[in-house]
Amino acid sequence: MKIGNYRWRVCAMLLAATTISYIDRQVLGVLAPFLQEKIGWTELQYSSIVTAFQAAYAVGLLCAGAVIDRFGTRIGYALAIGIWSLAAMSHSLATGVISFAVARFALGLGEAGNFPAAIKAVAEWFPQRERALAAGIFNSGSNIGAIVAPLMVPIVAAQWGWQAAFLCTGVLSAIWLIVWLLTYRTPDQEPRLSPQERAHIGAEPEAPTRRVPWSQLLRFRQTWAFAAAKFITDPIWWFFLFWLPKFLHAKYGLGLLELGAPLITIFLMADAGSIAGGWLAGAFIKHGMNVNRARKTAMLICALMVVPVIFAAKASHLWLAVALVGLATAGHQGWSANVYTLTSDLFPRHAVASVVGMGGFAGAVGGMLISTVIGLLLQATGSYVPVFLLAGGAYLVAWLVVQLLVPRLEPAVLSVDAKET
Repeated sequence: MKIGNYRWRVCAMLLAATTISYIDRQVLGVLAPFLQEKIGWTELQYSSIVTAFQAAYAVGLLCAGAVIDRFGTRIGYALAIGIWSLAAMSHSLATGVISFAVARFALGLGEAGNFPAAIKAVAEWFPQRERALAAGIFNSGSNIGAIVAPLMVPIVAAQWGWQAAFLCTGVLSAIWLIVWLLTYRTPDQEPRLSPQERAHIGAEPEAPTRRVPWSQLLRFRQTWAFAAAKFITDPIWWFFLFWLPKFLHAKYGLGLLELGAPLITIFLMADAGSIAGGWLAGAFIKHGMNVNRARKTAMLICALMVVPVIFAAKASHLWLAVALVGLATAGHQGWSANVYTLTSDLFPRHAVASVVGMGGFAGAVGGMLISTVIGLLLQATGSYVPVFLLAGGAYLVAWLVVQLLVPRLEPAVLSVDAKET
């Protein structure tokens, strides 16, 4: 019996939103070296602009879920993307550090709602056995956006000016918002959904869920292991997103239209690393390793892939630097795939979302701190060498912290679970 595929149209909308989100957040990074020359930012001032986004993103992660639960997926997602669409376009009116920081703060606040809303939409539209696939599809928009931005933004900026680049990406999210409000309904309200597909979506009744308070989760070493891994390594990914164009411009003199090929190559390598990192742990398990050894071996391999990036700042040739940074971004994405899976290794299903939210908050706070450190280092030394040294060692430090906190990946036993067993 033919089921129908309307739910995959919803997934396509979530993929589009995630892609636009990452395009919006990376426009500033692509244009940074040229805006810095035009407007006259110092390195520390640029880091403050980046920090404003990360601060709002951290705050938004704490409250976005509650807002979306309160207003529903359709309105909650619309509020989030409405805020970030206006914020993205408002960059075109900015003239200095404060106005750019305000625009970045608003963008971070809006974009914090993307993943909670998308995950909730997947829960509404997909049976449990299809949710991992749907989530994987829309999450791939993060890498697609990182590839599209350096391809699209320089062309738009060169043709119509840097303000047009911010307006263009803001218009994309505004168009998405209109389509979302016109088309999104829950399965029980969607008239275009076939009875067979509606039955398929509701074929697996939801298990009762219980909210686990943060105060309980913070008692477990497993929570701190995940949060520490995010706190130490997420900032390196922020560095790659927001400082790579500046580094390539400063080191190799790349013009606006010359940045595309190196950045696209780097983030294509990151895509490959994301897939390979997830596959690697599974392959180890299939070959007889226990979960603890397989997961940590995969994480260690990914951490070692980042180490050679310490030589990137002194690379004699552009494409050698691209290869070193691309290897590091591949290592990060493979590391990230395994770190996220740690939550399902260590916690019952009903606590995973809360732990992921806490880790996301920790990663955003780490990003805020690293932005300030990078700004101070670059302003004091003018060299990217110490920054790449920091990036190269971060993952090994994080791996050691995880190993110390959870040497055997023992699942946390929450009090509510203990009472039921």
